[in-house]
Amino acid sequence: MTGTLRSRHFGLDKRCRLFRLKRSGAAVVEFAIVAPLFFLLIFGMIEYGRMVMVQQVITNASREGARRAVLDGATTAEVVSAVNGFLDSAAVDSSGAQVTLSPDPPENAGFGGAVSVTVRIPFAKVSWLPSPMYLGATTLEAKTTMRRETVQ
Repeated sequence: MTGTLRSRHFGLDKRCRLFRLKRSGAAVVEFAIVAPLFFLLIFGMIEYGRMVMVQQVITNASREGARRAVLDGATTAEVVSAVNGFLDSAAVDSSGAQVTLSPDPPENAGFGGAVSVTVRIPFAKVSWLPSPMYLGATTLEAKTTMRRETVQ
């Protein structure tokens, strides 16, 4: 009985071996078809993940700039320096950032007046990819408005 099972097993093994020899290049062809889509998906996730991270960083940078701008005696240079310092500490290149204050200088707002700090940065300046595929022309922007804290 064991001899019959062995002969059936060897016969099946021989057929499978022949089938595998005929399919030796199938995995390479399948990989060549799937790999570009896989890499596009991976690079897209990297790019959108970086965009979300940088958007959070510039939102916090504009908030830090607005906190500095509402203080008594704050100057435009101090606010821009605070924003750029926050961007640099978060590993975002501040050389491409544009910081706008309204009103400029912030002391023109008066007691309780609104001071806005807007930070804009082109995504192409902060992308981890050499040439962004999906978001290359996008400009990220964050705006924070706070009330001025001056003495009447």
